[in-house]
Amino acid sequence: MTIKTVKDAINDALVQSFEEDKNVILMGEDIAGGKGREQYQGTQDAWGGPFGVTQGLYTKFGGERVRDTTIAEAGFFGAAIGAAMTGLRPIVELMYVDFAGVCFDQMMNQAAKVRYMFGGKQKVPMVVRTVVGAGFRAGSEHSQTLYSLYTHIPGLKVVAPYDAYDAKGLLLSSIKDDDPVIFMEHKRLYMTSCEVPDDLKPIPLGKGRIRREGSDVTIIAIQRMNLFAEEAADELEKINISCEIVDPRTYSPLDEELIFQSVKKTGKVIVVDESNPKCSLASEISSLISEKCFSDLKAAVIKITAPHTPVPFSPPMEDFYIPSTKKIIDAVKKLKDV
Repeated sequence: MTIKTVKDAINDALVQSFEEDKNVILMGEDIAGGKGREQYQGTQDAWGGPFGVTQGLYTKFGGERVRDTTIAEAGFFGAAIGAAMTGLRPIVELMYVDFAGVCFDQMMNQAAKVRYMFGGKQKVPMVVRTVVGAGFRAGSEHSQTLYSLYTHIPGLKVVAPYDAYDAKGLLLSSIKDDDPVIFMEHKRLYMTSCEVPDDLKPIPLGKGRIRREGSDVTIIAIQRMNLFAEEAADELEKINISCEIVDPRTYSPLDEELIFQSVKKTGKVIVVDESNPKCSLASEISSLISEKCFSDLKAAVIKITAPHTPVPFSPPMEDFYIPSTKKIIDAVKKLKDV
């Protein structure tokens, strides 16, 4: 058992996948990095993407399998889809999820539909790694959490890990999967750490996780929101309020049964999602609970989300934009009194 950051756990999963399967390749902007840049003259493995996640892969596996691309997402996403259809297992890095519009046709109309259109005979085993999340002072064009955008599309699998354990295990599964997987990494979680077994097995997609057992209120937390949910649960425990924290981990497929079991146990539910509120994961999960578990609810489901605005650049405004520990505590207290 080793303490690893999310960033290192993802790198470990990439290295392990490369070693296990010679058909795994990686492409994206600056994933090797430094080549041709004056300050990195003679170094081809200096960057590893904007957050250094893929650093070292070029040195280990060479330029045939780890390829820097031009700033042309539509082009290299199309190339990845073709590569996946002809036997390779490409991992494509979309530098920020905010750039999804540049290559959305390739994902929505090609990768997601090929298997269906070919009657199940043609697989598209590819992974899109991308970065999400506010709180990095990166402005509205580099800070969104567009989980629901991809979850809406049939044919795509959507994964959003919270800790290093899940990041490694879920990425191993995603790379082995025969369908296109959108793997979303929160930039504010990269340097958080936890214990990760050296021999960790792939974690099946579509299986959520109870992060904390509780009896009074269920908190369903999306990715980084687990951090605030855990902080809130610690504070509420001091006043004898027991919170159960559910981390779905994957959103297509979604572990509905795990969510419903917790709802039936507590009867009171809060869904915390960093996304904008309209047509969000919080909205979808709340709707499912209301439809499938209505008779088990003791109160209406409460959603805690960002406001329906772009992510502000102003630090105080950005902090207010993101759901917080205090907002969760206030919502739990409101439900406890019902």
